[in-house]
Amino acid sequence: MLLIKAKYGISVFAMITAAQLKAARALLGMDQRALAEAADLSLPTIQRMEASDGTIRGNVDSLVKLVAALDAAGVDLIGEGAASEGGGRGVRLKS
Repeated sequence: MLLIKAKYGISVFAMITAAQLKAARALLGMDQRALAEAADLSLPTIQRMEASDGTIRGNVDSLVKLVAALDAAGVDLIGEGAASEGGGRGVRLKS
């Protein structure tokens, strides 16, 4: 995993899967357009990210913006090997 010190004041792991992204949006009740606006990305960028097979590949700045927007909206991304009861990757709402 690649740890990125974001210019947005948070540290993020840039590995997020398309399934995590879709699940995060579902938890938030957010459509692709709203996420694009929140992350300051284009709608086609979000659509490409969600169409990825497995780990999202893309511009590091775009990934940082995406993760920062999800974080600000209240989503925790659970990376592979992170502490979680069920194990594996996932998402959860912040408590």
